Amino acid sequence: MTAAIAPTRRQVLSLYKQFIKNANQFNNFNFREYFLRKSRASFKQNSTIQDAEKLSKLYQDAKNDLSALKRQSVISQMYTFDKLVVEPVDKEERKDINKH
Repeated sequence: MTAAIAPTRRQVLSLYKQFIKNANQFNNFNFREYFLRKSRASFKQNSTIQDAEKLSKLYQDAKNDLSALKRQSVISQMYTFDKLVVEPVDKEERKDINKH
């Protein structure tokens, strides 16, 4: 049986940043916020795990999930959605509103 090699802290942080970056690329507010919340919660929940084999499995699963997230964020960018009331207004839009 081969010993599993746990990912380094740098690798995990890099993966986390990629999750956040790709989640932020969703055009739809609800999807974007959902994936941001889910990513943060998942990484926080697993932050105390020390077992190398379990960490290696979680890391590989997260890489697979990231691939799916990337594909879905690209698909999301192909569609436009109306802004929701809860979404922050862009600075440029604020300037236009203030002119009227």
